Amino acid sequence: MSIPREYKLLSNNTIPTIALGTYDLPRSHTTSIVEKALDEGYRHFDTAVLYQNEYEVAKGISNWLKKHPTVKRDEIFYTTKLWNTQFGYDNAKKAIKECVKCVGDLGYIDLLLMHSPLGGKKLRIETWKALQEAVDEGLVKNIGVSNFGEKHLKDLFEWEGLKYKPVVNQIEISPWCMRQELADYCKSEGLVVEAYAPLTHGYKLQEEGLVKIADELKKSPTQVLIRWSLQHGYVPLPKTKTPARLRENLKVYDFEIPGEKMKLLDHPEAYEPTDWECTNAP
Repeated sequence: MSIPREYKLLSNNTIPTIALGTYDLPRSHTTSIVEKALDEGYRHFDTAVLYQNEYEVAKGISNWLKKHPTVKRDEIFYTTKLWNTQFGYDNAKKAIKECVKCVGDLGYIDLLLMHSPLGGKKLRIETWKALQEAVDEGLVKNIGVSNFGEKHLKDLFEWEGLKYKPVVNQIEISPWCMRQELADYCKSEGLVVEAYAPLTHGYKLQEEGLVKIADELKKSPTQVLIRWSLQHGYVPLPKTKTPARLRENLKVYDFEIPGEKMKLLDHPEAYEPTDWECTNAP
C-alpha cells in the first residue's frame, strides 16, 4: 500500500501527508528543531496562536530556506490556527494580520484553521467570513477547521455566504479514539482529515497489542501509529521534542501494516481522547 507524499486539497493546492506538530515545544529550541526537521525531510509544520511559537516556527523555516536557495518557499507548508478569543469578524480580521506578521519573509500562511467550534454558530460564520476574505487578499492559501463535529460543518456548508469549503478538519484520532463516523463524513465532503495526537501523547506507547505488532514489523510503536494514520488516509501530526526522533517518525513510507494487523490495532469501540473534546459543542 503506497502512501503519497502529498494529498490534493479542495482548493487544488497540495498538502504533505505528515506534519511536525509543534505544541508545547520549548520556545528557545523551536527554531532549531524546525531547521533540523527540514534537514530530515519534513515539509509540513503545524502551529497555532495558542502555542505561542508561530514566530519561532516560521523563523526556522525562513532560516533553512536561506541556507538552501534551491528549495522554493512553496515547497514548505506552514499551518497555524486562530484561537477562540479571536473569533468573530472584527477579531478575526485583526488576528489574521498578526498571524501573517509572525511568518515574516515567508510572505503568506499555507493553511489557517479555526482552532475549535466554540462560541456558537453565529461566531463561527463571522470568523469564516474573515478567513474567506484572507484567501481573496492573498494572505492565506487554504482555510480549514479543527475539532469540528458534523453539526458544525453542516452549519458552515448551509451558510449562503460560503465561498470556500474548509479543506481540512484537524481532530484527535488514534486507534483508541477513531471517530470513524466523523472522519468518514469529512472524507465524503472532500475534506482531508488531519490526526493530531496520533501518538496519544505517549499514553499508549507501551500498550501490549501495539508493542507486539511493532516487534513483529521490526518498527517502533511510534512508527506503527503514524503508519496506521497514513493507511487510514489521514495526515498525522506527530510531535517530538527530541531531534533524534525526527528521522524515526518520518521513516514510515517504506513499510506496510498488513490488513489483519490493522484490524488488531483498530479499536472502534474505544473512546479515549487524550486532549480536549469539543466536537460535540453547541
